[in-house]
Amino acid sequence: MRMVVACVVVMSMSAAAAGAAQAQNAPARSATPPAAASPAAACTNPDALGVSRTVEIDTTGGPGFGFEHFKQHDFLKRNEVVLTFDDGPWPGNTPAVLKALADQCIKATFFPIGKHATWYPEILKQVAEAGHTIGNHTWSHKNLDKMKFEDAKTEIEKGASAVHMSAGGPTAPFFRFPVLKHPPQLVTYLGERNIGIFSTDMDSFDFTMRTPERVIESVMKKLEKHGKGMVLLHDFQKHTAEALPELLTRLKAGGYKIVHMKAKAPITTLPEYDELVLKDQKLPTVNTRPTSSVVRTIE
Repeated sequence: MRMVVACVVVMSMSAAAAGAAQAQNAPARSATPPAAASPAAACTNPDALGVSRTVEIDTTGGPGFGFEHFKQHDFLKRNEVVLTFDDGPWPGNTPAVLKALADQCIKATFFPIGKHATWYPEILKQVAEAGHTIGNHTWSHKNLDKMKFEDAKTEIEKGASAVHMSAGGPTAPFFRFPVLKHPPQLVTYLGERNIGIFSTDMDSFDFTMRTPERVIESVMKKLEKHGKGMVLLHDFQKHTAEALPELLTRLKAGGYKIVHMKAKAPITTLPEYDELVLKDQKLPTVNTRPTSSVVRTIE
């Protein structure tokens, strides 16, 4: 049996996919964003799947998680599941994912793309307000394995700054490499920055699927095979958002338990990359209100 290193994962009582696209062009914004779950609402569903326990992750030294690439830290028990979502925030899809999670009183971990976070900060704030953990999935979802070190470092740090600024509060020192490629020099760099690296135990490959039913089948078959695991999904994908309510119902029926990961301490972004993100915001104003409070449909 694999033993947990106590200094890395402290338990309390209570993948990016290989075919994922790079950051998309921002579509036109609607005047009124889709409704999502109420922020940090108390669970009112007596039959909810809920969170079985919460674990605190100490990212000192940059530990790696996810058995597809890292074998050292196995902290899940039989039938335990960690849900992770990549590539958001995205209109329609991310709010639908948030609602499905809230309906079942579940907390998950999100790895947003920095560009998407700056396009839709109001949606990322909904993720934070609902009590989910927010990490980083680079600035623009480039394959860092094919980049020069300094350029790849900018992708990581600029993504961290963009996500932190857009979320409007503390974010976690959690990072997931695009296409799950882990260049050794960047793994070392993240260790020096005390940022945890999250691969996955099982990749749903939901981005290759065209129906919610296939997403559900993919996840359930892999969980039945492995008995537990960290699952990689994408809140960017429409069919994943559509599949989630039934998937969560199936997880409960199958006796699976949800584990929520939290960071021991928030990430500290670097000022020079904060400045780069601010420079990318064209024609900045002093206004910080979300679009929904500035523009509304009146007839």
